[in-house]
Amino acid sequence: MTQEELDALMNEDFELEETADADEGGEEISKNMNSTDNPNDYRVSALHSWPPPPPTDDNKMVHQLDDVTKESEEKASEIFDLIEVISNDLGDGEKHIKSVKAIIDSNIALFTTLHAKFPHVEAFEAQILQNTEAKEKLDAVEQILQDGGDAIMNVMDIMQYQDIHRQKIERVINVMRALSTYMNHLFSGKIDDSKRVGSAVHLPGDTTTDDVVSSDDIEALLASFGQK
Repeated sequence: MTQEELDALMNEDFELEETADADEGGEEISKNMNSTDNPNDYRVSALHSWPPPPPTDDNKMVHQLDDVTKESEEKASEIFDLIEVISNDLGDGEKHIKSVKAIIDSNIALFTTLHAKFPHVEAFEAQILQNTEAKEKLDAVEQILQDGGDAIMNVMDIMQYQDIHRQKIERVINVMRALSTYMNHLFSGKIDDSKRVGSAVHLPGDTTTDDVVSSDDIEALLASFGQK
């Protein structure tokens, strides 16, 4: 077998695989399209753009966006409430630490005076060391609470973008509603739709041949109108 024959054989196999993949894709699209008989069975798919989704509450775009903005605003309000509670708790913790530190400072001053007058009493010196260590630990805890308060403020600043996002979605909603109103006016007519003549199912020139309205049928229909 020559190289040319081998290349031709490989190209033939590749074309067969492409055809099989296309057939499978077509079957998948057809399957998705046939599954839309029931609006509740409709599933959005990127494989095809037809048929359009049924006008249920789950598929109405403005309806969905309204729900998003409403729920987002409600959840943001709940988050802000929780942040406020945490921030208040951190502030109360700092106040308690400051009051405890004041007591420790008083103890250190007292034991320092006693140790100066009674240097041979080791308990006074031990109390000075213990209170000093306790104060250092309180300083560390106080710093943690302050850092937590700063982080809470940063979270609140970031949450402000949620309101900006809500306003952007509302702007999109307004544009969509304006387009909807414009299209309704553009396609409006003087005749009520209920009074319009129904369209024929099949006409000459259609790809289907069943129940095509023939010229004789049309002439007979016109003649029947003239007899009324």
